[in-house]
Amino acid sequence: MTETLIDGHRIDVLFSAADISARIATMAQEIAARRPTRLLVVPILKGSFIFAADLIRAMHGAGLSPEVDFMMLASYREATRSSGQVDVVRDIESAVHGRDVLLVDDILESGRTLAFAKDLLTARGARSAMTAVLLNKPGHLAAHIAADFTGFTCPDLFVVGYGMDMANQFRELPFVGHVLSPGAD
Repeated sequence: MTETLIDGHRIDVLFSAADISARIATMAQEIAARRPTRLLVVPILKGSFIFAADLIRAMHGAGLSPEVDFMMLASYREATRSSGQVDVVRDIESAVHGRDVLLVDDILESGRTLAFAKDLLTARGARSAMTAVLLNKPGHLAAHIAADFTGFTCPDLFVVGYGMDMANQFRELPFVGHVLSPGAD
């Protein structure tokens, strides 16, 4: 693992940009192998936006042409742990009845957000509601759910980068890392 200094914070790189790119290409092939019908990809904002964009482009390379819509759910707000309550901040506009839906999220930790979204879309008549996450952080599941497609298993650390943030900082990083401590100014 390597360490880098960004905006006065020491960050330990857990998953490099190259490793993430390679894993996403493999995930796209795994998704294509399921032969989804009328696939609708639904990234859960905000944390998944970078992962979702790269995954959707990789899916194109794997021969898929999904439609895309967005959902914004909130359970963290400004905290580093889930509040336990999931709120719909922005709902999708697309009809899901009879379609295969792929929910895309940055991290599976408590599972509440993904379980809520999956149940919601299933209740609306989705043919299937699959899930893809960049990171699976086992040990904190509060909902009965497992991702259908997983990029990496994540250690029990608060992570940033690749769309994930700490109070809206560090989303732009091309890697996933753990903030160790404030660095020297």
